Amino acid sequence: MSSRIEQIIEEIEEYVDSCKYQPLSSAKIVVNKEELEEMLRELRMKTPDEIKRYQKIISNKDAILADAQAKGDSLVADGQKKQQELVSQHEVMQQAYSQANETITNANKQAQDILDAATTDANNIRMSAISYTDDMLENMAQIMGNTLSDAGEKYKGFITSLQSCYDVVVKNKQDLAPQVSPVAPSISDIEIPAVDNIK
Repeated sequence: MSSRIEQIIEEIEEYVDSCKYQPLSSAKIVVNKEELEEMLRELRMKTPDEIKRYQKIISNKDAILADAQAKGDSLVADGQKKQQELVSQHEVMQQAYSQANETITNANKQAQDILDAATTDANNIRMSAISYTDDMLENMAQIMGNTLSDAGEKYKGFITSLQSCYDVVVKNKQDLAPQVSPVAPSISDIEIPAVDNIK
């Protein structure tokens, strides 16, 4: 079952695919800023919950290892108990030692196998969680970078269009009354915040 973060990323991708292209462009689209920001806000809020969920899975490694250790200790204790019972009988002393040692060896091997399997599982879960989180953050960074780049290009286009209109107005004014109107400043002389500084 996919996580809510994966669902939100799919929703963002579907939303981007559903957006209309800008006039005369086959690469740039028009997005609803509030709608996209709402999806990104939810994604940002869900990210810590997902990370906590994977951390909880990783923390279960200790419980798995403790259970494996307990099983190993129990097997060893059973072997030692059996050894003591056999040693108490003189006529089967050799057999008791042999069986007890074999039981202890098998118990230690089983306990080590359980510990090795638990450690491998925990490491696999941890690496999967790290890989998933890295992929998710990469997708978020790409979406936000594309959005910022698109917004910057729109702003530059708006300034160019505004400068053109401003130049027409100034020229028309000078043509109407060149003896009265002083030379008008260029729109570039007006202090306008740089696109890169817009948040």
